[in-house]
Order: sequence, then C-alpha cells, then structure tokens
Amino acid sequence: MKSEITISELAKLMNVSVHQIRYFEEKGVLEPAYKDNNQYRMYSTEQVYQLAHILLLRKLGVPVHSIKECMTSFSADQYRQLLQRSLREIEGELLRLEQLQQFIKKVLHEQQNSSSRSRQYQIKRRDTTYFTCWIEMDSSTILDAKLLAEQAKRVPNLFESDIHYIYDGSSIVSLYTETQTPDDFSLPGGNYLSMQSLINEENELKHLIEQFYDYAAAQSYVISGPLILIEKSYLSLFSNNKLHYELQVLIETVATSEGGNDHDYGTDND
Repeated sequence: MKSEITISELAKLMNVSVHQIRYFEEKGVLEPAYKDNNQYRMYSTEQVYQLAHILLLRKLGVPVHSIKECMTSFSADQYRQLLQRSLREIEGELLRLEQLQQFIKKVLHEQQNSSSRSRQYQIKRRDTTYFTCWIEMDSSTILDAKLLAEQAKRVPNLFESDIHYIYDGSSIVSLYTETQTPDDFSLPGGNYLSMQSLINEENELKHLIEQFYDYAAAQSYVISGPLILIEKSYLSLFSNNKLHYELQVLIETVATSEGGNDHDYGTDND
C-alpha cells in the first residue's frame, strides 16, 4: 500500500487549491516525491512539511521567487528576523485597524447625535482640552484649496478630525486640531453652550453666529471666552455634502429656562 498521496489529496489536507500547488511547482519551490506509472504526481510526508513551510513564508510576506532561497539557505537567526519583522508589520496594521474602528464609532455616534440635535441648544460639560495650531489667517480671508495647500501644516487624516475655529475678537482666526497633551492652545473645562447646524454655504455662518449670541443673551448666559466653531467634515457623508458645524462658548452661569425643555446637560461626548 502506497504511503504517498495525490495532488488532490495534498490540496485537501493543506486546505489549498490544486492550482496553487501547481503554481508552486512551476516556480520551482515544490516538487512531488515522484510520478507514478500514470504520471500522477505523488507526495510524501516530506512534501507535506515543505508545503506547510511555503504557506507560512507566504503568510509572512515572502515573495514566491524568494521562498526557495529561504528554505535552502536561511539560518535560524534570519528566520527569527523575518518573524520579528512580520510581527512589527502586524502590530502596525492592528493599530491602524484599531484607529479606524474608533473613527467609525465616532462618526456613527456623532451622526446619531447631530441628527437629533440640529438647531437645538444644549449645555455641555467639557473637560480641559488641548490643541495644536493648524492655520492662522485674517478674519476676512476665505479658506480655499490654495490656502490649504500653501499654508497649512500637515496633519495626518485632517478631515477625519474635528477642526476648531477660534474667534477671540481679534482680526486673526486660528484653526486648531485637538491633541492629547498641552500644546499651542487650551480650552478650560466648564459648561459650554452648544448648538449644531447644517448649512449649505459658509456665508450662512455669520447669521448662524448672530442667532447663537442672541439666544445666549436671551437666556442671560454670561459668556466667558472665545467663540468656538467646530467643523465636522466627515458628517457631510450623511447630509448631501452640507457643511456640519457646532458652535460652542464657555458660560459662567447656567440659567434655567421656563419649562426646562431647551437644555440637555451632558458631557462633550454625548
């Protein structure tokens, strides 16, 4: 009784296709033990282990044309280095996927929150937040593609971030992105009056800001600090490319309106 197996049996054992085994043979990295009288390829335990090593090397990113060299001349130290390099690449990919996962969760959360809060006023509790400056420009300057390309500091995944426009009453408008450690600017923790809105054109912002301040005055809120305009460009996916903004301003006191239905107290992540 023969102890060798056919190519179809080898393919089934190793969970690969016959075509893939033939491809490895064409490239000279795997050979059958022998061919029987009917010219069927026959494979022994040795070829089973060889194929297992080939498949492992392919998983590690070794190109097919380099596999034969690896299997015939690599030292234990070279294999160790190959595995360590592959491990670093996997860890980098896991980090990328984790960041993508967090971004997707953020977008879904923000979209759900914004769809239920558009043009509604809230009081949000915000912790101290740190920012790095992205662009500083004159308040009369229009932010266009040329300005973005010429003056902006490079920010990875910029339009996946919340862009904070800070209006402090001067002639300069500063654009910031959030960071985890103290940097160019910080916003103190406290209660922030907030309103979210969708607009078609940036020229609608002036009226929106005026409406925001009128509401704050009507509610007798004492404003302390600059106006913060937060652009969430990723939410345009859900709104036929309308611009999504959130206006915020720090307030010193929280007045209670009649009926108590205008406000929602919560954290900035609600």
